[in-house]
Amino acid sequence: MRKSLTALAALSCVALTAPLADACTRILYEGGSAFMVGRTMDWAEETGTDLWAFPAGLARDGGVGPGSISWTSKHGSVIASFYNVGTVDGLNDAGLTGNVLYLAESDYGDAKASGKPLLSVGAWLQYVLDNYATVAEAVEDLSKEPFAIVAPVLPNGKAGAGHLAIADKTGDSAIFEYIGGKLHIHHSPQYTVMTNSPTFDQQLAINTYWNTVGGINFLPGTIRASDRFARMSWLLDAAPKEKQPDLASATVMSLMRAISVPLGIAAPGLPNIAATRWRTAADLGAGRYFFDSVHTPAVFWVDLDKLDLKPGSPSLKLDLQSDPRPMGEVSGAFKPAEPFKFLAPKD
Repeated sequence: MRKSLTALAALSCVALTAPLADACTRILYEGGSAFMVGRTMDWAEETGTDLWAFPAGLARDGGVGPGSISWTSKHGSVIASFYNVGTVDGLNDAGLTGNVLYLAESDYGDAKASGKPLLSVGAWLQYVLDNYATVAEAVEDLSKEPFAIVAPVLPNGKAGAGHLAIADKTGDSAIFEYIGGKLHIHHSPQYTVMTNSPTFDQQLAINTYWNTVGGINFLPGTIRASDRFARMSWLLDAAPKEKQPDLASATVMSLMRAISVPLGIAAPGLPNIAATRWRTAADLGAGRYFFDSVHTPAVFWVDLDKLDLKPGSPSLKLDLQSDPRPMGEVSGAFKPAEPFKFLAPKD
């Protein structure tokens, strides 16, 4: 009882103080050829998203001018862009996947004062996909903070603020947040759900309360991030762990659709309550990346082993702004294109 009351008190405080944030949701599901990760992209306007295929051996930099960190990609990847100024979702050829979700509380500190090489927040996930094969490898390196993040304003005028979740085909998982200028890393295979505000430690506290209530009895039903966290945690635990790949991917997509916000839904005076624009699912063992736009009834996918991601290969783009919308396996529909430039401060 004492534990429940403590969690309820935490829930009440957070509910009163947490800012609303755009309503993305991410899950880590055990099933298919190994593990799968699903996410929704919920945003107040269209995100101008395209799919890109980037090869290994690609020379990169942090995208923010002098002082930017530089690297050469060790892994090829397929990613979903955001306004074509940032990588917010993707899967690399080693089976590492990542998802950036909006987090209003993000504070990356004074990047220039840090004296470290600089990295655009739009390049954060791409850096991880380019350089690491496993979660453990990423956590070990990123805990040393090899760069400082610069977070310019997004094209729609919203602050560039997000937290990052990664997972690999062993089922390992980690979440990275910058709060009060400091990096916080939550590393455990148990971290299978992430939404937006409040910060991840507070999300866990809220979920502790709802676990004592029990999802059969009652689940919170609003589209606030904390409610979606509790609701998805219960749904994910209740969903069958399908080993057949087709059933596993269908289960993940059904979960993401269950937590999605319908088009046209908005709350007067609360601009951060946003409709779902697209959903993805990454089969980490099979190297298959699914994409589901709310504007078309067809889910399409990319088999990474059907793309040439070897060093020296060109960067490729699948233009999702054009019609007709893709269907089926679409690796052959990618076209050579120069990589987009990462989000940078305006002159």
